[in-house]
Amino acid sequence: MKTLVTGSTGFLGSWLVKLLIEKGTPVRVLIRRKSPELEALGVECVHCDLNEGEKVTAALEGIDCVYHAAARPGVWGASEDYFRDNVIATRNIITGCKDQGVSRLVFTSSPSVVIGDRDLEGVDETTPYARNYLAEYPRTKAIAEREILEANGPDLMTCALRPHLIWGPGDNHLIPRFLLRASQGRLRIVGSGKNLVDTVYVEDAARAHLLAAEKLVEQSKVCGSVYFISQEEPVVLFEWINRIISAAGLKPIQARIPAGLAYSIGAILEGIYGCFGIAAEPPMTRFIARQLYQSHYFDHHKAREELGFKPLYSMEEAYNKLFESEYFRELCREFR
Repeated sequence: MKTLVTGSTGFLGSWLVKLLIEKGTPVRVLIRRKSPELEALGVECVHCDLNEGEKVTAALEGIDCVYHAAARPGVWGASEDYFRDNVIATRNIITGCKDQGVSRLVFTSSPSVVIGDRDLEGVDETTPYARNYLAEYPRTKAIAEREILEANGPDLMTCALRPHLIWGPGDNHLIPRFLLRASQGRLRIVGSGKNLVDTVYVEDAARAHLLAAEKLVEQSKVCGSVYFISQEEPVVLFEWINRIISAAGLKPIQARIPAGLAYSIGAILEGIYGCFGIAAEPPMTRFIARQLYQSHYFDHHKAREELGFKPLYSMEEAYNKLFESEYFRELCREFR
C-alpha cells in the first residue's frame, strides 16, 4: 500500500514516516522545502504547498492511503492564515484523494475541538464540538475534522484521530518551550495545580495512525469515525511538566497564579497585541490559561475496541525513553 504523508518534517509526521519505512511501506511526502533528512531515508519527496490544489491532486496519483498530519499550530495569528493552512489545505487533500482514487485518508485532529469553558473528565467521542473557540487553531481544526468525516464514503474511507499533548524525542515545540521558560523563571502553576490531563508519547501516537489506516476497510466502524488517543494514564499537568523540567536539571515550578487572574491577563494581552498588530504570540492568552488550569482527559474504549489501540509504553517507560534519548541530552546542554 503506497502512502503519502503531509507534515512529514513536523514532530508527529516524521515519526509516521519512520514507522512506515520500518514496515517496508513505500512513502511519498509533500514538502515545501528541500529535506536532506527525508531524502536520506529514501522517501519520495514532492515539493508543493498544500494550498496549491492542482499540484496536490497531481502528487496523489498512485497513492492508496494518505496521512494528513500537516497543520498550522499555535494560539496566535491571523484568522485567514489558519483557515488557509488548516481548512483549505484539508479540502485540497480531500478533493485530490477523490480525483485520484485514493481509498483511505487518516486525519490528525485535536481534542481542542471539543474543549470549551468546562473541565472534561473521562468524556468520550460523543462529546459535542465546543460552542465557542478562544483561538483559531481549534476553530479551524474543528471545521477540517467535520469535513474529513463528511467526506467518508465507499470510494474514500476517512477517519480522524485526536492525540492529546504529544511528547517525546524530536518534539520541537512543547518540551523546548517548557525548558526555555523554566530556565528564564517564567513558568507559573495556574490555578489549583491539581488538574488532570491526557498526554501521548509520540511513537504511540504515530502507531495509532497506522492502526487506523489498517482498519479503514469497507463496512468498518472506523469509517467516518473519530478517536481520542493517549497513554491512558492521565497525569497532574504540573507534576508532568515538573518531572521533565527536573530531569533537565532545572528548578521545578513553585510560583502560582490564580486561574481567573491568568485568564484576565490573557484577555488583556490579546487586546493589546491585537490593537497594535503585534505578530508575536502573547506570553499568555485565554486559550493557554484554560489549557493550564482545566482538566481534560478522555475515555478510550472506542480506540481500544475499534482500532485495537493500546499504548506500547507506560508513562514511566515513556519518561525513560525521553530522558535516555540524545535529543533530551542536547536540550539539557542547551538550557542548563
